[in-house]
Amino acid sequence: MSEPANNAPRHQYEAFLRQLPADWGQQEITQLGAVVGGGTPSREVPSFWRGSIPWVTPGEVSGEACKLLHDTQDHISPSGLAGSGANLLPTGSLLVTTRATLGARAINAVPMATNQGFKSIVFKKPEEASYYYHLFEKVKPELVRRASGTTFLEISGAEFGSIKLPNPLPDEKLKIAQLLDTLDTVMHQTEAIVEKLKQVKQGLLHDLLTRGVDASGELRPNFEDAPALYQESPLGWLPKDWDVATLESVSSTVTSGSRGWASFYADSGALFVRIGNLTREHINFRYESTIYVRPPRNADGQRTRLEAGDILISITADLGIVGVVPEGMGEAYINQHIALVRPSLNAINPRFVGHYLASPVAQTYISKLNDAGAKAGLNLPTIRGLITAKPQRGEQDLIAARLDEIDKRIQNATTESAKLRKFKAGLVDDLLTGRVRVTPLLAQ
Repeated sequence: MSEPANNAPRHQYEAFLRQLPADWGQQEITQLGAVVGGGTPSREVPSFWRGSIPWVTPGEVSGEACKLLHDTQDHISPSGLAGSGANLLPTGSLLVTTRATLGARAINAVPMATNQGFKSIVFKKPEEASYYYHLFEKVKPELVRRASGTTFLEISGAEFGSIKLPNPLPDEKLKIAQLLDTLDTVMHQTEAIVEKLKQVKQGLLHDLLTRGVDASGELRPNFEDAPALYQESPLGWLPKDWDVATLESVSSTVTSGSRGWASFYADSGALFVRIGNLTREHINFRYESTIYVRPPRNADGQRTRLEAGDILISITADLGIVGVVPEGMGEAYINQHIALVRPSLNAINPRFVGHYLASPVAQTYISKLNDAGAKAGLNLPTIRGLITAKPQRGEQDLIAARLDEIDKRIQNATTESAKLRKFKAGLVDDLLTGRVRVTPLLAQ
Protein backbone atom coordinates (compact mmCIF):
# COMPACT_ATOMS: atom_id res chain seq x y z
CA MET A 1 0.00 0.00 0.00
CA SER A 2 1.47 3.39 -0.97
CA GLU A 3 2.21 6.08 1.58
CA PRO A 4 -0.29 8.97 1.67
CA ALA A 5 0.96 12.21 0.16
CA ASN A 6 2.24 14.78 2.62
CA ASN A 7 0.03 17.81 2.16
CA ALA A 8 1.60 19.87 4.93
CA PRO A 9 2.66 23.39 3.89
CA ARG A 10 6.31 23.49 2.84
CA HIS A 11 6.96 26.93 4.29
CA GLN A 12 5.36 29.82 6.17
CA TYR A 13 4.06 31.71 3.16
CA GLU A 14 2.43 28.63 1.67
CA ALA A 15 0.65 28.11 4.99
CA PHE A 16 -0.59 31.70 4.76
CA LEU A 17 -1.93 31.18 1.22
CA ARG A 18 -3.70 27.97 2.19
CA GLN A 19 -5.80 29.62 4.87
CA LEU A 20 -7.29 32.23 2.54
CA PRO A 21 -11.03 32.17 1.76
CA ALA A 22 -12.09 29.93 -1.09
CA ASP A 23 -13.53 32.89 -3.02
CA TRP A 24 -10.23 34.77 -3.02
CA GLY A 25 -8.14 34.17 -6.09
CA GLN A 26 -4.37 34.40 -6.32
CA GLN A 27 -2.23 36.37 -8.76
CA GLU A 28 1.47 36.57 -9.38
CA ILE A 29 2.93 40.03 -8.86
CA THR A 30 3.58 40.39 -12.60
CA GLN A 31 -0.17 40.07 -13.19
CA LEU A 32 -0.76 43.15 -11.04
CA GLY A 33 1.50 45.38 -13.07
CA ALA A 34 5.09 45.91 -14.19
CA VAL A 35 8.01 45.02 -11.89
CA VAL A 36 10.56 47.82 -12.21
CA GLY A 37 14.11 47.89 -10.87
CA GLY A 38 16.30 50.79 -9.84
CA GLY A 39 19.82 52.07 -10.29
CA THR A 40 22.40 54.58 -9.14
CA PRO A 41 23.80 57.26 -11.47
CA SER A 42 27.56 57.67 -11.39
CA ARG A 43 28.72 59.93 -8.58
CA GLU A 44 31.61 60.98 -10.81
CA VAL A 45 29.26 62.87 -13.13
CA PRO A 46 28.02 65.95 -11.22
CA SER A 47 25.35 66.71 -13.80
CA PHE A 48 23.59 63.45 -12.90
CA TRP A 49 22.82 64.80 -9.42
CA ARG A 50 20.99 67.67 -7.71
CA GLY A 51 18.22 67.52 -10.24
CA SER A 52 14.44 67.56 -9.82
CA ILE A 53 13.74 63.80 -9.60
CA PRO A 54 13.45 62.34 -6.07
CA TRP A 55 15.69 59.26 -5.75
CA VAL A 56 15.02 56.76 -2.94
CA THR A 57 17.41 54.56 -0.94
CA PRO A 58 16.25 51.70 1.35
CA GLY A 59 17.07 53.56 4.56
CA GLU A 60 14.36 56.11 3.75
CA VAL A 61 11.56 53.52 3.85
CA SER A 62 12.75 51.24 6.65
CA GLY A 63 11.76 51.32 10.31
CA GLU A 64 8.68 53.36 11.14
CA ALA A 65 8.51 55.26 7.86
CA CYS A 66 5.07 56.45 6.75
CA LYS A 67 3.17 54.76 3.94
CA LEU A 68 3.34 57.71 1.55
CA LEU A 69 6.75 59.00 0.49
CA HIS A 70 6.65 62.63 -0.64
CA ASP A 71 10.34 63.49 -1.01
CA THR A 72 13.82 62.03 -0.66
CA GLN A 73 17.24 63.07 0.56
CA ASP A 74 18.88 62.88 -2.87
CA HIS A 75 17.62 64.02 -6.25
CA ILE A 76 18.86 63.13 -9.70
CA SER A 77 18.60 64.86 -13.06
CA PRO A 78 16.92 63.57 -16.24
CA SER A 79 20.39 62.81 -17.60
CA GLY A 80 21.17 60.86 -14.41
CA LEU A 81 17.98 58.87 -14.89
CA ALA A 82 18.83 58.13 -18.51
CA GLY A 83 22.45 57.27 -17.72
CA SER A 84 21.69 54.62 -15.10
CA GLY A 85 19.43 51.66 -14.41
CA ALA A 86 17.00 53.91 -12.55
CA ASN A 87 13.42 54.28 -13.80
CA LEU A 88 10.88 57.00 -13.21
CA LEU A 89 8.00 55.49 -11.26
CA PRO A 90 4.54 56.99 -11.63
CA THR A 91 2.69 58.14 -8.52
CA GLY A 92 1.02 55.27 -6.68
CA SER A 93 3.69 52.63 -7.27
CA LEU A 94 4.71 50.26 -4.47
CA LEU A 95 8.43 50.51 -3.68
CA VAL A 96 9.72 47.33 -1.97
CA THR A 97 13.27 46.81 -0.69
CA THR A 98 14.69 43.57 -2.07
CA ARG A 99 18.40 43.87 -1.29
CA ALA A 100 20.00 43.49 2.18
CA THR A 101 16.90 44.93 3.88
CA LEU A 102 13.97 42.88 2.61
CA GLY A 103 10.32 43.89 2.60
CA ALA A 104 10.36 47.53 3.75
CA ARG A 105 7.99 49.44 1.53
CA ALA A 106 6.33 52.74 0.67
CA ILE A 107 4.02 54.23 -1.91
CA ASN A 108 5.41 57.20 -3.80
CA ALA A 109 3.18 60.27 -3.59
CA VAL A 110 5.04 61.93 -6.48
CA PRO A 111 6.95 60.50 -9.45
CA MET A 112 10.38 59.28 -8.30
CA ALA A 113 13.16 56.78 -8.91
CA THR A 114 14.90 54.26 -6.67
CA ASN A 115 18.35 52.78 -6.37
CA GLN A 116 19.04 49.11 -7.08
CA GLY A 117 17.92 48.04 -3.61
CA PHE A 118 14.27 48.06 -4.76
CA LYS A 119 11.84 46.19 -6.92
CA SER A 120 8.79 48.36 -7.51
CA ILE A 121 5.31 47.48 -8.73
CA VAL A 122 3.68 49.86 -11.19
CA PHE A 123 0.06 48.79 -10.84
CA LYS A 124 -2.47 48.40 -13.58
CA LYS A 125 -4.96 49.60 -10.94
CA PRO A 126 -3.10 52.20 -8.84
CA GLU A 127 -6.09 52.48 -6.49
CA GLU A 128 -5.17 49.05 -5.11
CA ALA A 129 -1.63 50.09 -4.06
CA SER A 130 -2.69 50.72 -0.46
CA TYR A 131 -4.07 47.19 -0.09
CA TYR A 132 -0.83 45.67 -1.34
CA TYR A 133 1.19 48.01 0.89
CA HIS A 134 -0.50 46.44 3.93
CA LEU A 135 -0.37 42.94 2.44
CA PHE A 136 3.43 43.02 2.11
CA GLU A 137 3.69 42.69 5.87
CA LYS A 138 2.64 39.08 5.22
CA VAL A 139 4.93 38.70 2.20
CA LYS A 140 8.21 39.48 4.02
CA PRO A 141 8.94 35.84 4.99
CA GLU A 142 8.58 34.79 1.36
CA LEU A 143 11.02 37.47 0.24
CA VAL A 144 13.55 36.16 2.75
CA ARG A 145 12.94 32.54 1.68
CA ARG A 146 13.49 33.31 -2.01
CA ALA A 147 16.46 35.63 -1.54
CA SER A 148 20.03 34.50 -2.06
CA GLY A 149 23.53 35.92 -1.83
CA THR A 150 26.75 35.65 0.14
CA THR A 151 27.58 39.27 0.93
CA PHE A 152 23.92 40.24 1.41
CA LEU A 153 20.57 38.71 0.57
CA GLU A 154 18.86 39.84 -2.62
CA ILE A 155 15.82 38.68 -4.54
CA SER A 156 15.85 38.81 -8.32
CA GLY A 157 13.20 40.49 -10.43
CA ALA A 158 12.01 37.12 -11.76
CA GLU A 159 11.67 35.63 -8.27
CA PHE A 160 9.93 38.75 -7.01
CA GLY A 161 7.50 38.86 -9.90
CA SER A 162 6.54 35.20 -9.53
CA ILE A 163 5.34 35.51 -5.93
CA LYS A 164 1.62 34.75 -5.65
CA LEU A 165 -0.54 37.21 -3.74
CA PRO A 166 -4.13 36.98 -2.47
CA ASN A 167 -6.62 38.56 -4.84
CA PRO A 168 -9.93 39.44 -3.17
CA LEU A 169 -12.55 41.27 -5.20
CA PRO A 170 -11.58 44.92 -5.88
CA ASP A 171 -14.23 46.31 -3.54
CA GLU A 172 -13.03 44.13 -0.68
CA LYS A 173 -9.41 45.17 -1.29
CA LEU A 174 -10.38 48.83 -1.07
CA LYS A 175 -12.37 48.35 2.14
CA ILE A 176 -9.53 46.42 3.82
CA ALA A 177 -7.10 49.18 2.87
CA GLN A 178 -9.51 51.86 4.09
CA LEU A 179 -9.85 50.26 7.52
CA LEU A 180 -6.11 49.77 7.96
CA ASP A 181 -5.32 53.25 6.66
CA THR A 182 -7.77 54.76 9.13
CA LEU A 183 -6.20 52.84 11.99
CA ASP A 184 -2.73 53.91 10.86
CA THR A 185 -3.85 57.54 10.91
CA VAL A 186 -5.11 57.22 14.48
CA MET A 187 -1.87 55.49 15.50
CA HIS A 188 0.29 58.23 13.97
CA GLN A 189 -1.81 60.90 15.66
CA THR A 190 -1.43 59.19 19.03
CA GLU A 191 2.32 58.81 18.55
CA ALA A 192 2.54 62.49 17.61
CA ILE A 193 0.74 63.38 20.84
CA VAL A 194 3.27 61.31 22.82
CA GLU A 195 6.20 63.08 21.15
CA LYS A 196 4.62 66.51 21.68
CA LEU A 197 4.03 65.77 25.37
CA LYS A 198 7.65 64.67 25.74
CA GLN A 199 8.77 67.98 24.26
CA VAL A 200 6.46 69.85 26.63
CA LYS A 201 7.93 67.90 29.55
CA GLN A 202 11.48 68.86 28.61
CA GLY A 203 10.48 72.51 28.65
CA LEU A 204 8.72 72.09 31.99
CA LEU A 205 11.72 70.31 33.49
CA HIS A 206 14.01 73.14 32.52
CA ASP A 207 11.68 75.90 33.70
CA LEU A 208 10.42 74.32 36.91
CA LEU A 209 13.80 73.01 38.05
CA THR A 210 15.77 76.16 37.32
CA ARG A 211 13.19 78.92 37.90
CA GLY A 212 10.64 77.26 40.17
CA VAL A 213 7.32 78.93 40.97
CA ASP A 214 6.59 82.00 43.07
CA ALA A 215 4.02 82.42 45.82
CA SER A 216 1.24 82.83 43.25
CA GLY A 217 2.14 79.56 41.53
CA GLU A 218 3.61 81.28 38.45
CA LEU A 219 7.04 80.66 37.00
CA ARG A 220 9.62 83.17 38.20
CA PRO A 221 11.10 85.45 35.55
CA ASN A 222 14.13 83.83 33.96
CA PHE A 223 17.66 84.70 35.00
CA GLU A 224 18.32 87.02 32.05
CA ASP A 225 15.27 89.16 32.87
CA ALA A 226 15.65 89.20 36.68
CA PRO A 227 19.21 88.21 37.74
CA ALA A 228 18.61 89.65 41.22
CA LEU A 229 16.23 86.74 41.93
CA TYR A 230 18.98 84.14 41.46
CA GLN A 231 22.13 82.85 43.14
CA GLU A 232 25.04 80.84 41.80
CA SER A 233 25.29 77.28 43.15
CA PRO A 234 27.13 74.02 42.39
CA LEU A 235 24.06 73.16 40.31
CA GLY A 236 24.11 76.41 38.33
CA TRP A 237 21.95 79.48 38.82
CA LEU A 238 19.03 78.79 41.17
CA PRO A 239 16.38 80.99 42.80
CA LYS A 240 17.77 82.85 45.84
CA ASP A 241 15.33 81.27 48.29
CA TRP A 242 16.36 77.75 47.25
CA ASP A 243 18.92 75.77 49.22
CA VAL A 244 21.12 72.98 47.97
CA ALA A 245 21.60 69.84 50.04
CA THR A 246 23.35 66.50 49.85
CA LEU A 247 21.18 63.40 49.79
CA GLU A 248 22.75 62.29 53.06
CA SER A 249 21.68 65.50 54.81
CA VAL A 250 18.01 65.06 53.85
CA SER A 251 17.80 61.28 54.32
CA SER A 252 17.61 58.82 57.17
CA THR A 253 19.20 55.97 55.16
CA VAL A 254 21.43 55.65 52.10
CA THR A 255 22.30 52.03 51.31
CA SER A 256 22.23 49.44 48.54
CA GLY A 257 20.73 46.01 48.06
CA SER A 258 22.49 42.82 49.05
CA ARG A 259 23.73 39.98 46.85
CA GLY A 260 22.47 36.44 46.50
CA TRP A 261 18.82 37.15 45.70
CA ALA A 262 18.71 34.67 42.81
CA SER A 263 18.21 31.79 45.23
CA PHE A 264 15.00 33.44 46.48
CA TYR A 265 13.31 33.93 43.06
CA ALA A 266 9.73 32.65 43.01
CA ASP A 267 6.64 32.57 40.80
CA SER A 268 4.88 34.93 43.20
CA GLY A 269 5.60 36.86 46.36
CA ALA A 270 7.35 40.19 46.87
CA LEU A 271 8.37 42.37 43.93
CA PHE A 272 12.08 42.37 43.15
CA VAL A 273 13.10 45.71 41.64
CA ARG A 274 16.07 45.68 39.26
CA ILE A 275 17.67 48.27 36.99
CA GLY A 276 15.41 47.04 34.18
CA ASN A 277 12.41 48.28 36.17
CA LEU A 278 13.77 51.84 36.10
CA THR A 279 13.56 54.12 33.09
CA ARG A 280 15.12 57.42 32.09
CA GLU A 281 11.82 58.67 30.70
CA HIS A 282 10.22 59.21 34.12
CA ILE A 283 10.61 58.32 37.81
CA ASN A 284 7.84 55.70 37.83
CA PHE A 285 8.60 51.99 37.57
CA ARG A 286 8.24 49.68 34.58
CA TYR A 287 6.61 46.35 35.34
CA GLU A 288 6.98 44.57 31.97
CA SER A 289 9.66 42.19 33.25
CA THR A 290 8.67 41.66 36.87
CA ILE A 291 10.51 39.15 39.06
CA TYR A 292 9.21 37.94 42.40
CA VAL A 293 11.10 36.74 45.47
CA ARG A 294 10.37 34.91 48.70
CA PRO A 295 12.73 37.01 50.82
CA PRO A 296 14.68 35.66 53.77
CA ARG A 297 13.43 36.91 57.13
CA ASN A 298 16.88 37.62 58.55
CA ALA A 299 18.04 41.17 59.16
CA ASP A 300 20.04 41.49 55.96
CA GLY A 301 17.17 40.14 53.86
CA GLN A 302 14.81 42.75 55.31
CA ARG A 303 17.33 45.61 55.27
CA THR A 304 16.24 46.95 51.89
CA ARG A 305 12.53 46.30 52.06
CA LEU A 306 11.19 49.29 50.17
CA GLU A 307 8.89 51.97 51.57
CA ALA A 308 6.79 54.53 49.73
CA GLY A 309 8.91 57.55 48.91
CA ASP A 310 12.22 55.69 48.72
CA ILE A 311 14.42 57.05 45.95
CA LEU A 312 16.21 54.36 43.92
CA ILE A 313 19.33 55.08 41.84
CA SER A 314 21.15 52.62 39.58
CA ILE A 315 24.82 52.41 40.61
CA THR A 316 26.27 49.93 38.08
CA ALA A 317 26.15 49.61 34.30
CA ASP A 318 23.70 52.32 33.16
CA LEU A 319 24.37 54.81 35.93
CA GLY A 320 22.01 57.24 37.57
CA ILE A 321 18.58 55.99 36.47
CA VAL A 322 16.13 57.21 39.10
CA GLY A 323 12.84 55.80 40.38
CA VAL A 324 10.64 56.71 43.32
CA VAL A 325 8.65 54.03 45.14
CA PRO A 326 4.92 54.83 44.84
CA GLU A 327 2.25 54.44 47.49
CA GLY A 328 0.64 51.02 47.64
CA MET A 329 3.33 49.07 45.79
CA GLY A 330 3.43 46.41 48.50
CA GLU A 331 6.36 44.35 49.69
CA ALA A 332 9.41 44.86 47.46
CA TYR A 333 13.20 44.61 47.56
CA ILE A 334 16.26 45.61 45.49
CA ASN A 335 19.52 43.99 44.46
CA GLN A 336 23.10 45.23 44.82
CA HIS A 337 22.97 47.25 41.60
CA ILE A 338 20.60 49.85 43.07
CA ALA A 339 21.13 52.41 45.83
CA LEU A 340 18.25 53.19 48.17
CA VAL A 341 17.86 56.73 49.51
CA ARG A 342 15.20 57.00 52.20
CA PRO A 343 14.47 60.72 52.59
CA SER A 344 13.27 62.42 55.74
CA LEU A 345 9.73 63.12 54.59
CA ASN A 346 9.34 66.18 56.79
CA ALA A 347 12.31 67.76 55.02
CA ILE A 348 11.75 67.06 51.33
CA ASN A 349 9.25 65.75 48.82
CA PRO A 350 10.79 62.52 47.45
CA ARG A 351 9.15 62.97 44.08
CA PHE A 352 10.60 66.47 43.73
CA VAL A 353 14.08 65.11 44.46
CA GLY A 354 13.45 62.18 42.10
CA HIS A 355 12.45 64.51 39.29
CA TYR A 356 15.45 66.70 40.02
CA LEU A 357 17.93 63.82 40.01
CA ALA A 358 16.41 62.48 36.77
CA SER A 359 16.59 65.88 35.05
CA PRO A 360 19.25 66.68 32.43
CA VAL A 361 21.14 69.09 34.71
CA ALA A 362 21.53 66.50 37.49
CA GLN A 363 22.21 63.65 35.05
CA THR A 364 25.10 65.60 33.52
CA TYR A 365 26.49 66.04 37.02
CA ILE A 366 26.03 62.34 37.91
CA SER A 367 27.63 61.13 34.67
CA LYS A 368 30.93 62.69 35.72
CA LEU A 369 31.06 60.80 39.02
CA ASN A 370 31.86 57.29 37.75
CA ASP A 371 34.37 55.86 40.23
CA ALA A 372 35.06 52.42 38.76
CA GLY A 373 37.30 53.14 35.78
CA ALA A 374 36.44 50.96 32.80
CA LYS A 375 33.52 49.39 34.66
CA ALA A 376 30.88 52.01 35.32
CA GLY A 377 29.89 52.35 38.96
CA LEU A 378 28.87 54.71 41.75
CA ASN A 379 29.76 53.91 45.37
CA LEU A 380 27.60 54.78 48.37
CA PRO A 381 29.76 57.70 49.55
CA THR A 382 29.25 59.23 46.10
CA ILE A 383 25.50 58.72 46.33
CA ARG A 384 25.42 60.25 49.81
CA GLY A 385 27.23 63.29 48.48
CA LEU A 386 24.93 63.87 45.49
CA ILE A 387 23.49 67.37 45.57
CA THR A 388 19.86 68.25 45.02
CA ALA A 389 18.09 71.58 44.89
CA LYS A 390 15.89 72.23 47.93
CA PRO A 391 13.13 74.84 47.58
CA GLN A 392 10.63 75.42 50.37
CA ARG A 393 8.44 72.35 50.89
CA GLY A 394 5.30 73.92 49.41
CA GLU A 395 7.16 74.80 46.22
CA GLN A 396 8.61 71.29 46.05
CA ASP A 397 5.11 69.84 46.27
CA LEU A 398 3.78 72.08 43.51
CA ILE A 399 6.69 71.37 41.15
CA ALA A 400 6.45 67.62 41.77
CA ALA A 401 2.69 67.65 41.13
CA ARG A 402 3.10 69.45 37.80
CA LEU A 403 5.80 67.05 36.62
CA ASP A 404 3.80 64.05 37.81
CA GLU A 405 0.83 65.31 35.81
CA ILE A 406 2.79 65.58 32.55
CA ASP A 407 4.29 62.12 33.18
CA LYS A 408 0.80 60.72 33.70
CA ARG A 409 -0.37 62.23 30.42
CA ILE A 410 2.64 60.80 28.59
CA GLN A 411 2.12 57.34 30.08
CA ASN A 412 -1.60 57.36 29.26
CA ALA A 413 -0.90 58.36 25.67
CA THR A 414 1.89 55.76 25.42
CA THR A 415 -0.45 53.07 26.75
CA GLU A 416 -3.08 54.08 24.22
CA SER A 417 -0.48 53.90 21.44
CA ALA A 418 0.57 50.41 22.54
CA LYS A 419 -3.07 49.27 22.60
CA LEU A 420 -3.58 50.57 19.08
CA ARG A 421 -0.48 48.75 17.85
CA LYS A 422 -1.64 45.51 19.41
CA PHE A 423 -5.14 45.96 18.01
CA LYS A 424 -3.74 46.70 14.55
CA ALA A 425 -1.51 43.60 14.61
CA GLY A 426 -4.55 41.43 15.26
CA LEU A 427 -6.71 43.24 12.75
CA VAL A 428 -4.07 43.03 10.02
CA ASP A 429 -3.86 39.28 10.52
CA ASP A 430 -7.64 38.87 10.55
CA LEU A 431 -8.31 41.00 7.47
CA LEU A 432 -5.40 39.91 5.29
CA THR A 433 -6.07 36.24 5.85
CA GLY A 434 -9.81 36.68 5.33
CA ARG A 435 -10.48 35.17 8.76
CA VAL A 436 -12.63 38.25 9.38
CA ARG A 437 -14.38 39.52 6.28
CA VAL A 438 -14.43 43.24 5.92
CA THR A 439 -18.10 43.66 4.91
CA PRO A 440 -19.56 42.13 8.12
CA LEU A 441 -16.96 44.06 10.12
CA LEU A 442 -18.15 47.37 8.63
CA ALA A 443 -21.74 46.41 9.34
CA GLN A 444 -20.86 46.01 13.04
